[in-house]
Amino acid sequence: MGAIFGWSVLALVFVDELLAVAAFGVWGWDHDPRWLLVWLLPLVAMAAWFLFASPKARFGGTWVRPIVKVVVFGLASLALWDAGHEDWAVALLVFSVVVNALALLPGIRVLVEEQQL
Repeated sequence: MGAIFGWSVLALVFVDELLAVAAFGVWGWDHDPRWLLVWLLPLVAMAAWFLFASPKARFGGTWVRPIVKVVVFGLASLALWDAGHEDWAVALLVFSVVVNALALLPGIRVLVEEQQL
């Protein structure tokens, strides 16, 4: 698999993570106390990702990493849905599934493993 394709997929995975964090901020903006939730929810999502789902996660594992990814992206989609952005919620969910499925391809996983050495 081409390195350009692999790195493009990994870049899209990063964009997907940023979109999930933004989705939590959108939900926080629509609920009170807005001043607290608009930055606290994205920080909690980032902390969960850092600790459990990132490639170098301290507590990530064979089962923990995929479960946390499903929870974060699922809750981000639900947050958008609840905030009244149903189309964006579905788009985020579909994008997340496709991009993360592509990231599991052996040629792309090799790129990630090479960077962890």
